[in-house]
Amino acid sequence: MIVFNEIIERLRTLLQHQTGQTKIRDRDIATTLNLDPQYFAVIKRRNKIPYEALAHFCHRQHISLNWILFGQAPRHLT
Repeated sequence: MIVFNEIIERLRTLLQHQTGQTKIRDRDIATTLNLDPQYFAVIKRRNKIPYEALAHFCHRQHISLNWILFGQAPRHLT
């Protein structure tokens, strides 16, 4: 089963690594996914996974969508 909170934590970890910041807020994740922060708050409350936004993010960053959704290696695509 795909769990919203696990996906967000993987994104948070990735953003911490990329930016060097220790605290990544939901607003930062929403911006990274090109989502309105208010919309992100709604989908977070409803545990709705933004598949299209995640797919576009993974494509831009050359990151495996399987890693984001399921935690499966490889983390980066070549």
